[in-house]
Amino acid sequence: MSKQYRMLVITDHQTHGKGESIYPLLKAMSNNPVCSSIEVASRGKPENQGFFYDYDSTAITSLRVDDNFEYQEGGEDFLKSDVKAKLEDYDVVFIRLDRPVPDEFLDFITTHIPEHRVINRPEGIRATGSKDFLLNFPELCPPIKLCSSLSDILDFYSQFPVVLKPLRSYGGKGIIRIMNDTVWENETQYALTEYKSVLENNLKNQGQYLAMKYLKNVGQGDKRVIVVNGKIMGTTLRIPKEGSWICNLSAGGSSNFAEPDQNEIKIADTISPSIVEQGVVIFGFDTLVDDAGNRVLSEINTLNVGGLLQAEMHSGKPVVQDSANLMWDYICKNIT
Repeated sequence: MSKQYRMLVITDHQTHGKGESIYPLLKAMSNNPVCSSIEVASRGKPENQGFFYDYDSTAITSLRVDDNFEYQEGGEDFLKSDVKAKLEDYDVVFIRLDRPVPDEFLDFITTHIPEHRVINRPEGIRATGSKDFLLNFPELCPPIKLCSSLSDILDFYSQFPVVLKPLRSYGGKGIIRIMNDTVWENETQYALTEYKSVLENNLKNQGQYLAMKYLKNVGQGDKRVIVVNGKIMGTTLRIPKEGSWICNLSAGGSSNFAEPDQNEIKIADTISPSIVEQGVVIFGFDTLVDDAGNRVLSEINTLNVGGLLQAEMHSGKPVVQDSANLMWDYICKNIT
């Protein structure tokens, strides 16, 4: 008989909403013959303080996944959960946490369980989660440059309007646009001459920026392409709210179903091998329309990617079940 796996899923039920992919995905995974059980530990359960925040205990209290595992607005089942175990008791750990996730927490996990048994692998999250990872694929991106100084930014800006992204930002936070000697921070405008000191201060305190050419077709939206074990499982088109240039849903954008085009299939085929090799099994990447009308790579997200359930609902395809199978394919091949 093939090996059966006991999986721990690390999440925070307080950040979940209706339509969260984790619920149907874990139910589908729990019904696979290679699964002995899946238990879900929430950062929002007070008994797990020592594990999630103090890093002084590997003991956790979890909720076992069964056919009744569903989203609840108040998370009652998580609060009543009573499955007690230690991190070391599990064969696989699946991280499903929204940012911020401290490096100290990831280090704590890999101190007590071999890193190759963690999905997505912490070192892979660190390596691919920084914006400068895009520099590995310049041929797929708009013009980009890593900026360590104000002069780096101004030199790049002398060629075309630019967008500046802090290397560890997420959800559209901290993104700045420079165009026509004006700086846009969210929807607030500043004169570039007045903002130079702010940029210098940001570079000093938060580190480098990834600068990217600002694309005039941003109003056509960005696409989030979801990839599981190297295969595209769904695509969502996100349109900025009227008058905005930021497509993130957290910034008021809207979301619609879409299909990947040939450029996006090529992007997935190009970046997936190096990402999966680093233990990143499920991830998303974003594309924008460049000035020539082609989709180009603008972002990679390897921490907590959702959208599987929505892709299934819009496409009519068994996206969740196929994703569950692909997850187990990776686990059975790489975690023994």
